[in-house]
Amino acid sequence: MNAHHEHEFEAAPGLPEPLPRGEQLLWQGSPDWRTLAIHAFHVRKLAIYFTAMLLLQALYLTGQPGAAVLQPLLMSGGLAALALTLLAAIAWFSARTTLYTLTDRRVIMRVGIVLTLTFNLPLKQISAAALRPQAKGHGDIALSLKGPDRIAYLNLWPHARAWQLKQPQPSLRCLPQAQQVSERVLRAWRAANPEAQAVVGAADSPVAMPQPVQPPQYPAPSGRSRDRALSPTVVA
Repeated sequence: MNAHHEHEFEAAPGLPEPLPRGEQLLWQGSPDWRTLAIHAFHVRKLAIYFTAMLLLQALYLTGQPGAAVLQPLLMSGGLAALALTLLAAIAWFSARTTLYTLTDRRVIMRVGIVLTLTFNLPLKQISAAALRPQAKGHGDIALSLKGPDRIAYLNLWPHARAWQLKQPQPSLRCLPQAQQVSERVLRAWRAANPEAQAVVGAADSPVAMPQPVQPPQYPAPSGRSRDRALSPTVVA
């Protein structure tokens, strides 16, 4: 895994240098900024929180003169709207400056708004992957890496699986048509690892793709955002 700082130009979109001879580009894509704002920057949850705080403030000020109620509510509402707007703007810039690339040899993640980094993740170094579906066909694809090398969580965020701080997992966040992308990742991994077989597992827990490597254990989330292993039982 290598991180490259980007400078004046890219050899090709999302690539710090031209692909080596024989390496084929299979797919490129970016996060959906609205979905990224909701799931990575938690704009929806904060909007609900701010609304509840405004309602409590209004109840507290009940009975006071109109100006004494309206002025603090307008100030609080304006600050809340500013915070949500800034977070949405950061999500938009993050999605606009992010490009994920899948080739027949690796996954490439170009991330960063001010300081742009490109992470090369060879398919042979990927031990497991999990799909977390979201609304309208969007989803996250989290990648578990083999070996002792790790990418710092802060270098990856928001392109990392949430709360996996000890062993950060690079994630392709908030992708449109995530199911189809997961199928491409699985096919590319199988082609790059012909000696290994994908493990067929339950749809509610990630599984390691190569044998006999055991997958990391995650708590199974409830609800519709349940992680799914990239296995034939899931992505077919």
